This record gives sequence, C-alpha cells and structure tokens, in this order.
Amino acid sequence: MIKLLRRKTDAGSTKHHMSTFDHLSELRRRIIISIIAIVVAAIFCFWQSPRIIEFFLGYYRDATNGTRNSFIFTGPLDAFATRLKVATYGGIVLALPVWLWQLWRFITPGLNPREKRYAVPFLVASLILFAIGAAVALLTLPEALQFLLNIGGEQQQPLLTADKYIGLVAIMLLAFGLSFEFPVVLVALLMARVITTAQLRGYRRWALVLVFVFAAIITPSQDPYSLFLMALPMYAFYEISIVIGRVMKR
Repeated sequence: MIKLLRRKTDAGSTKHHMSTFDHLSELRRRIIISIIAIVVAAIFCFWQSPRIIEFFLGYYRDATNGTRNSFIFTGPLDAFATRLKVATYGGIVLALPVWLWQLWRFITPGLNPREKRYAVPFLVASLILFAIGAAVALLTLPEALQFLLNIGGEQQQPLLTADKYIGLVAIMLLAFGLSFEFPVVLVALLMARVITTAQLRGYRRWALVLVFVFAAIITPSQDPYSLFLMALPMYAFYEISIVIGRVMKR
C-alpha cells in the first residue's frame, strides 16, 4: 500500500514538473516572439529616426520661438546613441500590439472560457488607451517645455542635446501611455474579484490623493500641466471603473 502511494506521489510530482516545464517553455516562446517584434520595429525606427527627431524638434523650435533650429551633441558618439535611443523607445511602442497579445495569450490558458472572451476587448482597449495617453503627452509637451525652459530665468539659455531631449519626450510618452492603462488594470481586478466596487467607492478620497501623488512622481517633466493632465484623467478612469464594475455586478 505504501509503495502504491509512493508511486502515485512520484507520478503526480513528475506531472507537476512537466507542467511547470511546459509553462516555462511557453513563457520563453512568448518572450522570444515579443523580442523579435521589438527588434524589427526598432530597426524600422532607426531607419526613420531623422524624421522622428525632426518631428520632435518642432516642439523645441516652437518653445524657443524659432531661436533653436537644431540640437547639439557634445561627444562623437552622441548622435549615434540618440538614434539608438529613438530606435529602442520606438520599437517598444510600435511592437506594443504584438507583445501585449503575447502577454494575453500567456495568461488566457489559466482563465475559464467566459473570461477568455474578454482577451481581445482588453487588448484593443489597452492599445486605444495607450494611444490616447501618448496623445495627451504630446498635447502637454509645448506647455511643459515652455515651463522647463523658462523656469531658470533669463540668466540661463536653453541649448539642448538631442539625447536628453528625446529621452525626456520618450519617457513622457511611455509614462502617459502606461498611466492611461489604469482602468484596464482596475477592471481586470474587478473581473478576478480581487477588489469590489464597494471597496473602490470606499477608497475614493484616498484614490484621489494617491493618483495625484503618483502623477507627481511619475511625470518626468515635473511641471504642473503634465501633472494635472495625467492625474485628472486617471481619477476619471477610476470613477468609470466603478460604473463598469456595477454593470458587471462586481
């Protein structure tokens, strides 16, 4: 009897290890596909980087009233490093549909059939919200630049390197894009019954404070325009998530 129990235990242990191995293999496959997509998108962005830099240069030119028509670089490798930075950030953003889909495909086997139906709507919503967040970042960029370039007074004149400027803009786009995924996260938690609408309603005041603190920390430009244009939509998304949760009876 003891031997039989041991055999069953060993068989179950082997099955568990095989299941874990298959799970890790699936994760590795999804990661490889995502990396390939990012690399391909990054190559395209590297090729188009002069046009991308020219596009963002327009905001710098407008903020300085046309007195700055180009960026500078202080080292022989800086111009090449800037193109690599543009390619890296651009590759991550352009490949967003691919790696988000791979993430969902990795998660969905653990969901029941009813929950799996929400995979595509969640993916589409994530892409749309990220695009809206990036658009809001570009909307705040002129005011943010005016604030940052003039806050030092007339004694300090802006003469920006492309590397620092592109880094700031790219981080702003990513920060706004990811922060606008807030309702997707809340709705997913509501669906998984990790939180309830009653809890969300009870934490409204704390949520408002934490959203503003989060926006103040994550906003790379640290200007008031970006802070409010990130925090206010995030809190609106919080309220919308409560409404969605009530419709879903969560």
